[in-house]
Amino acid sequence: MKIKDYIIRQETEKDYREVEEMAREAFWNLSVPGCSEHYFIHLLRQHKAFLPQLDYVLESDGRILGCVMYSESDITDEQGCKRTVLTMGPLCVRKGYQRQGLGKALLEHTFRLAEEMGYDTVINFGNPDNYVARGYKSCRKYNVCFEGDIYPAALLVKPLKDGVFDGRKWYYHQNDADAPCEDEAAVEEYDKLFTPMKKAWQPSQEEFYIHSHSVIARE
Repeated sequence: MKIKDYIIRQETEKDYREVEEMAREAFWNLSVPGCSEHYFIHLLRQHKAFLPQLDYVLESDGRILGCVMYSESDITDEQGCKRTVLTMGPLCVRKGYQRQGLGKALLEHTFRLAEEMGYDTVINFGNPDNYVARGYKSCRKYNVCFEGDIYPAALLVKPLKDGVFDGRKWYYHQNDADAPCEDEAAVEEYDKLFTPMKKAWQPSQEEFYIHSHSVIARE
C-alpha cells in the first residue's frame, strides 16, 4: 500500500506495544530464525544511554508504520581523547510498507534534530545497501574501527556536518544496551508475551551473516 500522508512524532508510552509488535514482525526471520529486536527496544528505553529526545515514530491514519531510536556511545582516539557519538537503531518500517521512503523520512528528520542538539556523528552496524544513500560511508573512510584495528564492512559512519574527522584513528565503543539480547532464554521468555510465530531459515540470514562477519582489509 502506498503511503502519501503521514506525521513524524515522538514515541509515547502508549505506543510501546504497537512499536514492539511492528518491529517483531518486520525483523522476524530476517537476520536469524526469529528475532530479538522487540526485546532490544524494550531494554533500550530503560538504558542510561537511551535518548528519548530522538525516539520517533512515523504514523499514518492512526497506525504506526515506522520507528527509529538512538543512544549515546563513545569513540576514542589513540591519545585517549573521547567523543560522544550517536548509535542509531533500531530503525524499523512495518512489513508491507518498506521501500517507500518512510525510513528515509525518519532518518532525515532525526538527523536534523540530532545536529541541533549538538551531535556531529551517527554510527550504526547494518547492511550498507540500506544506508549509503542516506550519507553513510564505510568506517574505513573515516578511520573509525573496533579495538584491534578491525574495520567491519557493516560498521557505517554518518557525519552530520563537515570537518568532523581529520584522519586520525578512532576506536568505536558501543554502549551495552543490547548485551542482554545475547541471553537466548531471556529473549524467548519475553517473546512469550506476543502472538506465536514460526522460526524458519531464509536467504536473508546468510546475507546478514556475510555482512556482519566481513572486514575491510588494511591499506
